[in-house]
Amino acid sequence: MIENGVSEETKGVSRNRLPAQMNDDLGKVDPGQLPALTLEHKLSHVGHDLPAFRLTWRETLQLAGIGFRLGRHILEETSNGRIAVIDPMKKRIAKSGQGVPLGGIGAGSIGRSYKGDFQRWQLFPGSCEDKPVLANQFSAFISRKDGRKCSTVLHPGKPDLPKGSDISGIGSWDWNMSGQNSTYHALYPRAWTVYDGEPDPDLKIVCRQISPIIPHNYQQSSYPVAVFTFTVTNSGNTAADVTLLFTWANSIGGKSELTGYHSNSSMIEKDGVHGVLLHHRTADGQPPVTFAIAAQEKEDIHISECPYFVISGSSDEFTAKDMWNSVKEHGSFDHLDPIKTSMCSRPGSSIGAAIAASVNLAPNTTQSVSFSLAWACPEVKFSSGKTYHRRYTKFYGTDVEAAASLAHDAILEHTSWEMQIEEWQSPILQDERLPAWYPVTLFNELYYLNAGGTIWTDGLPPIQSLTAIGGKKFSLDMLNGESDDFNEMVSKNNTASDILNRMASILERMHASIASNSAIGTALLQGEENIGQFLYLEGIDVQRDFAAAVMMHDPEKLRILHDGKWAARKVLGAVPHDLGLYDPWFKVNAYTLYNTDRWKDLNPKFVLQVYRDVVATGDKSFARAVWPSVYMAMAYMEQFDKDKDGMIENEDFPDQTYDVWSMAGISAYCGGLWVAALQAASALAREVGDKASEKLFWNKYEKAKSVYSKLWNGSYFNYDDGDNKMSTSIQADQLAGHWYAKACGLVQIVDKDKAQSALEKIYSFNVMKFKDGKRGAMNGMWPDGTVDMSAMQSREIWPGVTYALAATMIQEGMIEKGFKTAEGIYHAAWSPEGLGYSFQTPEAWNNDDEYRSLCYMRPLAIWAMQWALTTPKLHQTPQKDIPHDSFPKNQFSYARIAKLLQLPEDESSKSFVRVVYEIIRNRFRS
Repeated sequence: MIENGVSEETKGVSRNRLPAQMNDDLGKVDPGQLPALTLEHKLSHVGHDLPAFRLTWRETLQLAGIGFRLGRHILEETSNGRIAVIDPMKKRIAKSGQGVPLGGIGAGSIGRSYKGDFQRWQLFPGSCEDKPVLANQFSAFISRKDGRKCSTVLHPGKPDLPKGSDISGIGSWDWNMSGQNSTYHALYPRAWTVYDGEPDPDLKIVCRQISPIIPHNYQQSSYPVAVFTFTVTNSGNTAADVTLLFTWANSIGGKSELTGYHSNSSMIEKDGVHGVLLHHRTADGQPPVTFAIAAQEKEDIHISECPYFVISGSSDEFTAKDMWNSVKEHGSFDHLDPIKTSMCSRPGSSIGAAIAASVNLAPNTTQSVSFSLAWACPEVKFSSGKTYHRRYTKFYGTDVEAAASLAHDAILEHTSWEMQIEEWQSPILQDERLPAWYPVTLFNELYYLNAGGTIWTDGLPPIQSLTAIGGKKFSLDMLNGESDDFNEMVSKNNTASDILNRMASILERMHASIASNSAIGTALLQGEENIGQFLYLEGIDVQRDFAAAVMMHDPEKLRILHDGKWAARKVLGAVPHDLGLYDPWFKVNAYTLYNTDRWKDLNPKFVLQVYRDVVATGDKSFARAVWPSVYMAMAYMEQFDKDKDGMIENEDFPDQTYDVWSMAGISAYCGGLWVAALQAASALAREVGDKASEKLFWNKYEKAKSVYSKLWNGSYFNYDDGDNKMSTSIQADQLAGHWYAKACGLVQIVDKDKAQSALEKIYSFNVMKFKDGKRGAMNGMWPDGTVDMSAMQSREIWPGVTYALAATMIQEGMIEKGFKTAEGIYHAAWSPEGLGYSFQTPEAWNNDDEYRSLCYMRPLAIWAMQWALTTPKLHQTPQKDIPHDSFPKNQFSYARIAKLLQLPEDESSKSFVRVVYEIIRNRFRS
């Protein structure tokens, strides 16, 4: 915390004049006023390419076998029309300069750069189009009574445009702005671009972008929509006629833009909201998308629209150049013939639409104009043939025409969103005890909820194609015992709709028979609202789904890339790595680099997360619903306690989240999580009234805690209990279990003096001995102060781990060092002088400043720091004395379950190549 409310200035963070109090009568926030703190970039700042990670020769040797099998796996997946989960050969466009993305949660995402480019299109599962669609722009046209005129795209400089676009395409527009006097400010889910004297020296234009990311709001937060409010101030001595133009291409990025047969049409005006719908036929079998751009006409604000212009292709139609010149000459589209401007695109051509807002500003006056952008892509289609509906369809229906309603409602409702966002963020932003970089980064890391490829469904069963249902027998005969339905169908004269409803009904019944074999956790709901499934590659926000997955057993054989052997997709009792990619919730574990049924950290972390959710919410019904899965997950782990001393052992391969960094025997990371999970299981048993299990897991906790202490070497916990150099590595994440236990209000699993000693060691070595703490905490350091180069991940910095480490320090009273540790992530990822990872924080960067896996979920762990700072009230049942004079009543039945869950012993002999590899690896580790 900052002493006396004074902190050093942080480069890249703007301290703004505190916003004026909200007008209680109007119930509005001034959209042109910046909040107290924002991330700041000059628009003239030049971006750069981001270097991806490279392997050392040593790492190449270590991973050679996996690399060979991965290459074969990629070819197999490609031949089956799928995208491999891991494909290091697939290069993406990775550049700095990302800004706040658009849209709510799980409804598809459209990225935006701080320069204003609309890019990084993620509207379909597993698909990301990084390139910007350059016709999507805001522009300004100004004319004054003294004859001065100016017009420009509100974009710094002229981007690299396609050849030929200068003739009749967007290259013919005026790209006159330098950006020298303009700044971009970001505070997710809002952003402000301040055009100060550009393009008119006596005009200030502030564009505020907002998306409906609102805590505890499970309706608006699912909307695929954003609003852009322009606040224009005329400080000149003459009146100014200002036209703001919003142009949008009928495109989702990529090749489908030129496939033809896309169409645009005007929206039906309502409440003064005018707009254009752009209907897009996608390629590669993806569902269609409809965009809507809109603005509201008010007193002194005139709205006009151009439903159609040609961006590229035929130049004998109404072109992008014609559209631009029309506004430049007339200040609006009122003169256009609507019949000539409503057409479909031809193959090989690209079309767009535009909407213009015209205002007259007297000297020293201000006017605000709001535009909205919405997209309706109701279906989430997976390669398995199953299709789900997005959550927003629960409120707007499944028709793509919903884009018009979304755009309309956003214009009318966004002031309410902003009030709720202000109420959420202001207390943290105005807390002067906090360093300035922290609140800004805290909110901006939430970008992942939108831009991390998230999917939020309506919670209903999937719609299955005939391909997906395979050989199952059924009939749609409407005359066989269902004459009432048939007569109703005929009378309504809506045959197609009724056939679709009938198919949905039949398929839903068929789905119900197999839903019990899935990871869809709605069956565990006990009277609560079904808010749908929330999916991203490596996890899920609804723990019920993971709880359901624990109870799944899927014997389908998958080839494991680590050793080429075959293993079951997921066995009973194991927590899956993920809930699937091609057929999520039904085919879990898309990740096949290792057999994650043998991982040692997934089950303990699941138990800890469940307990956290229970005590954070006080939801006892949730606790009772998932308790059997927690019990099963704990029993499953008993097989990894080989010597029956109460502590699980790692198996000398990467059998945990650090999946190219091996652990052997007792490890600080997995062992600590296991100790914490045992205590959490005991506490959760107490919450559900299972006294025997409370005692069972508490006894195991005390036994395991005693064994765990053997890793202590006097100043920190050894990496593992091996007898080689690798075991002495100082791991940044060694207190993961201790952190989680304290965060959940449990008893600390190591003594306070040992925790503080270990944290001091990590701070001095992993943080400060690498680039003076300006990169975060190095995963592994040797006791001599050099970087642990034994594995690819030991020489990496994981921002999420650094944030969790900082939270641990805060828990232990080391607040200043906690902030200093986490500040390294700000300097590396978010600062204008850093590595350029803003709004795309990667999983890791290494000692050579090379990134791995952009846009990763783990940096959301910065909120663990806020949790540690605020110490929320937890709903816990106090522990009573647990007697030690007898065995728990259920000990033998628990042991029996654990035995039934044991994996078969691997009796296959090692190959010659494997033997040679292990000899070489052990030589390096010694």
